[in-house]
Amino acid sequence: MVEISREPFGEIEGRLIDRYTLANRHGLRVEVITYGGIIRAIWAPDRNGQLANVTLGFADLAGYLDQNDPYFGCIAGRYANRIANGRFTLDGETYQLPTNDGSNHLHGGVRGFDKRVWDAEEISEDGAAGVRLARVSPDGEEGYPGTLSTTVSYLLDDDNQLRIDYRAESDRPTIVNLTNHTYWNLSGEGSGSVEDHVLQLAASRYTPVDDSLTPTGELAQVQGTPFDFTTPTAIGARIREGHPQLLIGRGYDHNVVLDRAPGEATLIEAATLRDPDSGRVLTIWTTEPGIQFYSGGYLDGTLVGPSGRTYRQGDGAALETQHFPDSPSQPAFPSTVLRPGEVYASTTVLALAT
Repeated sequence: MVEISREPFGEIEGRLIDRYTLANRHGLRVEVITYGGIIRAIWAPDRNGQLANVTLGFADLAGYLDQNDPYFGCIAGRYANRIANGRFTLDGETYQLPTNDGSNHLHGGVRGFDKRVWDAEEISEDGAAGVRLARVSPDGEEGYPGTLSTTVSYLLDDDNQLRIDYRAESDRPTIVNLTNHTYWNLSGEGSGSVEDHVLQLAASRYTPVDDSLTPTGELAQVQGTPFDFTTPTAIGARIREGHPQLLIGRGYDHNVVLDRAPGEATLIEAATLRDPDSGRVLTIWTTEPGIQFYSGGYLDGTLVGPSGRTYRQGDGAALETQHFPDSPSQPAFPSTVLRPGEVYASTTVLALAT
């Protein structure tokens, strides 16, 4: 039986921020705050039953309000990842979005979903329990057309599976791409590098990027490159190879194309991350066509986690289930257009085991 508790986690602009803790019978605990829909911590047992927080984050709300926060654990939207030049055209009309990542629009803009306060309610479903977050993004917010009504549900069960369900509807044609931006370190946050973590991705292609980290439009084969994780491979095994794409991303900061039939949106096993030291294993299922694999190359030792230790390059890895970056400008990529009367629906399941 999953238990839910709630406690204050600070205040912003006169609104109280809550922290919900979901705990199952195995001791797995998931902490979610209503600011940014952030997964603040996931406490998971290792092979000896010892708990550790396996996600990067901050001790208090102030850390998440800092402009240097690298999107730890948040809901990224309206459009997760990058849109080149912050510009897209839909039905003949061109929209200019804020450029908050050099020349690009990143993760929804200056105040995306990660920097908003969400309404919350406790929910239960099929033996799982959790919290549903809701927010209405008004027409024109961060330059996007349409009033977008969004819910994100976090549901934990007694099989150590955390299910994330995204749902959105709009009153005008718009674009939507939502994800969760958790950084993982299965040895425990603040414990050092994840380069020895072993990763497998169900992806035989990836989307190469230009110097601004936006896709070129090519769907390239991973075979024979450092991007081939079709068999279990340590994150650090090839990260120091002089591949041009690794130089651009300071390691891995690339979208991989999951091996699924075009238009198929069923749950597939997309990624497995294993820590040899602790024995913890993360398995990710998703309905999405891609995953942004980020090896934490821009962590620079200036941020301090709840453990009191700094985060340096490679101390966490993100596996963001998503549609592809810059899809509105790339006709060969799966569409991210949402029209009135349609429902944006996406599911990702995060399973922790030893």
